[in-house]
Amino acid sequence: MIKLFSLKQQKKDEVAVGGSHAGKSKPTAAQLRLTKDLNELQLPKTCKTEFPDPNNLLKFKLIINPDEGYYVGGEFTFSFTVGLSYPHEAPKVKCETRVYHPNIDLEGNVCLNILREDWKPVLTINSVIYGIQYLFLEPNPEDPLNKEAAEVLSTNKRQFSQNVVRSMRGGYVGSVYFERCLK
Repeated sequence: MIKLFSLKQQKKDEVAVGGSHAGKSKPTAAQLRLTKDLNELQLPKTCKTEFPDPNNLLKFKLIINPDEGYYVGGEFTFSFTVGLSYPHEAPKVKCETRVYHPNIDLEGNVCLNILREDWKPVLTINSVIYGIQYLFLEPNPEDPLNKEAAEVLSTNKRQFSQNVVRSMRGGYVGSVYFERCLK
């Protein structure tokens, strides 16, 4: 389990030992805000976070396992990179799992308004996670990155559902290969 209060604790420990920061840099505003966001995080049961490097909270992963909708039973991993301008700039989010989805392209780019033009500093990592989770519950063909998937969703929901299942089982949808992501 990652200690989200590690920055504060580290500072207290340094003061207790010698009162100086002995070569340690002061946490940035982005690190402090992200620590606050992560401490207040209320993940739905279908989501979990992983921190590959516990000393770097600015890079982490989100794993979503939808329990309803087209993508039920799948496991989708997203990488988050939080810049030093956070919360004034949105985190960079990429889907690491190739997915047949109208709002996620084959390179992993995510079409979510709060990651682009609607980002505001009052939004949190929690907002982004719920936004991504909502994309799996209600894919939006009106604002697509994967235009082919959006077209199929708009014109033939049954075919779209079959394509999603085929992609999650591992296989081809058209000429595109998808790795198995069913749990």
